[in-house]
Amino acid sequence: MPKKYIVLDTETTGLEVKQGHRIIEIGAVLVNNRVKSDQHFHSYLNPQRSIDEKAYEVHGISLESLEDKPLFEEVAEDFIQFVEGSTLVIHNAPFDLGFLNNELKLASSKYPKLEEICEVEDSLEIAREKHPGQRISLDALASKYNVSGYNRTFHGALLDANILADVYMQLTGGQSKFEFASNSVKKTLADNGVQDIQIDDGFTPVTIESSKDEILEHEKKLSEIETKHDLKTIWRKFQ
Repeated sequence: MPKKYIVLDTETTGLEVKQGHRIIEIGAVLVNNRVKSDQHFHSYLNPQRSIDEKAYEVHGISLESLEDKPLFEEVAEDFIQFVEGSTLVIHNAPFDLGFLNNELKLASSKYPKLEEICEVEDSLEIAREKHPGQRISLDALASKYNVSGYNRTFHGALLDANILADVYMQLTGGQSKFEFASNSVKKTLADNGVQDIQIDDGFTPVTIESSKDEILEHEKKLSEIETKHDLKTIWRKFQ
């Protein structure tokens, strides 16, 4: 039976969980047989603390826009239910796991660590092994593998999870199934995996449709960014 793979990303108020920084957005996408499904988990969160300016410059999420969003403890059960039993694919996994496990601990002492209910694939480590000495940030890998069609004015958890899913499937050599024997990637993956990808003739892409609430939330975020920076976002050009 194929493993349940979930590609995940977070956005936070800052870089150091030990300094009390919190998660403000979680995005996770379910992948079935190397195809992104329409099943995903996405939530903005009220961190109940300030957001570092450097972090804001990366994701463009203001504290004011999060005031009416749920606390992590309000979405914790749904999040656990979504990811439990899966293999989580995360770029620089220790960072996101540290924040997520901290949120789970703050929400309830009864919640497990994610490593106790999920396997973890760190795509950063996979990229480091496959492309030694090269730039392996998500943006660099997206460029290397010609993953395009996304608005990258700012980072976003669900946006980055979708990009990472595309990158990961190419990074792992275009295998016919999204499966591995263990948490580590087999060393026998071909270095020219992009060229070796095989697509079945009967392949049917899955369309992910946003809900009305998600569309309204997205429009609100674009307006906030445009007002804050006095610009027109790239996204508008493709609507």
